[in-house]
Amino acid sequence: MKIKDVRSMKLTMQLKSRSYDIILKAGCLANLHQFTNVANRKVFVLTDSGVPAEYAQTVAAQCPDSTVYTIPRGEGSKCLKVYGQVLQAMLAFGMDRKDLLVSVGGGVVGDLGGFCAASYMRGIDFVNCPTTVLSQVDSSIGGKTAIDLGETKNIVGAFWHTLKTLPRRQVVNGLAEALKTGIIGDPQLFALFECEHPEDNIEQIVYRSLKFKKKIVEQDEREGSVRACLNFGHTIGHGIEAVRGVRGRRTTGLYHGECVALGMLPMIEDTALLKRTRAIYRALGLPTRAGANKEKVLAYMQHDKKARGDHITVIKCPGLGCWRADSLPMTELPALLGME
Repeated sequence: MKIKDVRSMKLTMQLKSRSYDIILKAGCLANLHQFTNVANRKVFVLTDSGVPAEYAQTVAAQCPDSTVYTIPRGEGSKCLKVYGQVLQAMLAFGMDRKDLLVSVGGGVVGDLGGFCAASYMRGIDFVNCPTTVLSQVDSSIGGKTAIDLGETKNIVGAFWHTLKTLPRRQVVNGLAEALKTGIIGDPQLFALFECEHPEDNIEQIVYRSLKFKKKIVEQDEREGSVRACLNFGHTIGHGIEAVRGVRGRRTTGLYHGECVALGMLPMIEDTALLKRTRAIYRALGLPTRAGANKEKVLAYMQHDKKARGDHITVIKCPGLGCWRADSLPMTELPALLGME
């Protein structure tokens, strides 16, 4: 799929002493040294086997003292075992608190790398270079880093601040997270998806998505209030992903953005907006049915990290550009899945 280059955009996350820049620029990877100090410290470049090797090498070549560490591709690498292996490799490389970890890859690499940076010697510098639309839109900013524990997604983690070769399905997978942002907080972003060819607007889609998330994170860095809105679609989506997601040795199924897209539909209360959203799904090629065992999806939802006792917080959308957090009894979850 042909995607236009992002020319030059910058957002600054305003978090007092933890503030940082978000750079959107063509050729940014080859000019990493312009944005952060790589000359006088060790640089540990983390990537995975699904990312073209030249991306990580481009970063490493700019650093006088660097190493590239490659993990297996896929969600299965976001686990305690691989987390420990990366920390051991960082220690063997002789890293200390002044050194830097750079993640080059998708959301798995960004999440794992961020958590390693947050926990190694109680925290070292971290730069995230997302290489997929999903990671650029969803997990590249905000400071949330995590790994999975068993079948439970993103349950162990920390807050630590930090295209052209993609198949069309992977691009659309990322656009689903951007569409989420448009539905709950940016009608102009939603309108970009109703154009004949939304992919032609990908620069503005990524930019507007990040701008919205930046605003939310600045208001609520550690997810105590409004940041909960970013979980729209994720409660059901994570349940579907656990049952039908592409994870570990399971190489067929649904990707994260596709699962979130499915999780959004039952949460849209406005009938007209739901109809418009389904039309966008059809245009992009996003699924409108999960084809998953609902009993199994329900079981995973009941172990969601947003659950509190016999209640769970879900994000609903009463109309375009707005959202509401509801605390629902677990007994109401089957109705959301159409089981009643």
